[in-house]
Amino acid sequence: MAALRWQWRITVAVATSVVLVTQSAGTLLGRLYFAGGGRSKWLASVAQSAGAPLCLPFLCLPPLRVKSPPPSAARPRDLALIYLSLGLLISASNLMYSYALLYLPVSTFSLLCASQLAFNAVFSYFLNAHRFTPPVLNSVALLTFSAVLVAVGSESDASNTSKPERRLGVALALAASALFALTLSLMELSFERVIKARTWAAAVEMEVWTNSVAAAAAAAGLWASGEWRRVGEEMERFRRGGRAGYVMTLVGTAAAWQVYAVGLVALVEAASALFANVACTVGTAVVPLAAVAVFGDAMDAAKAVAMAIAFWGFGSYLYQRYLDDSNAQTGDDSCNRANGSDAPDACP
Repeated sequence: MAALRWQWRITVAVATSVVLVTQSAGTLLGRLYFAGGGRSKWLASVAQSAGAPLCLPFLCLPPLRVKSPPPSAARPRDLALIYLSLGLLISASNLMYSYALLYLPVSTFSLLCASQLAFNAVFSYFLNAHRFTPPVLNSVALLTFSAVLVAVGSESDASNTSKPERRLGVALALAASALFALTLSLMELSFERVIKARTWAAAVEMEVWTNSVAAAAAAAGLWASGEWRRVGEEMERFRRGGRAGYVMTLVGTAAAWQVYAVGLVALVEAASALFANVACTVGTAVVPLAAVAVFGDAMDAAKAVAMAIAFWGFGSYLYQRYLDDSNAQTGDDSCNRANGSDAPDACP
């Protein structure tokens, strides 16, 4: 049992590292597109999901769980409805994230997005039957306060956007965080109630199909809005490397977000949607440091305090995970002793 627990910890550590690195890269590249002169929010949304086919090779990887349940028996019609619904939610959150990135500095944007853990804790309580323990409540309260602190501090952000645009960016960042948290909880609910097979293949298929729907919806928005007509002009006038820099920025954004998505579904499969959101929260607290180095964002006292509070909230949630893991280990050991066996699979 100890070996299996360590395997789970290594898997979660690797997946979390992938999420942290690619989340930082995707966010910075997304901001680089706007900083270089890009203005198409729909194109930025397309880039966040268009790399879905890059996930297909991950179907060849072995499952993360030692004991995988049998393949899903869900009807194709039900799966199609799940993929379509979640894909449209992802497309909507991507568009709001794109607007927020246009109007806000990366550091402000990322710290606001840390609120998604608080949103996910609430959705997980109602949709996934996760408990509201004191450490989790403490985590929610701290992250909420962190988001409020950043929102208030954004009024004085030095940027090229007006105060109403910054306020709109704050509102959209919070709304996108809530929608993304809801999407993860609905994804976990779909695995539990409909798909009933939280396997690696099912998780990757979920990612590929939902992001394909999101990319198609964003592409339709790009066409309907007429923003596609300005792509050629944007490419020529892009201030960060011209045409080549423009293409590389969008391709890099697509690749980063899809590798990030693979790490995210790995955490959903190995742990839960709430734990996956914890990893996202750590990333949103780390990105501002990279933004200071890359874009020269101001790291004032309010942002520094908000970052410290966000890490505190993350630590509070990790403490609850530690308690859950300790209780599970005690229960497994008691069950094994009752069965007179030390084998990892002596208990269900």
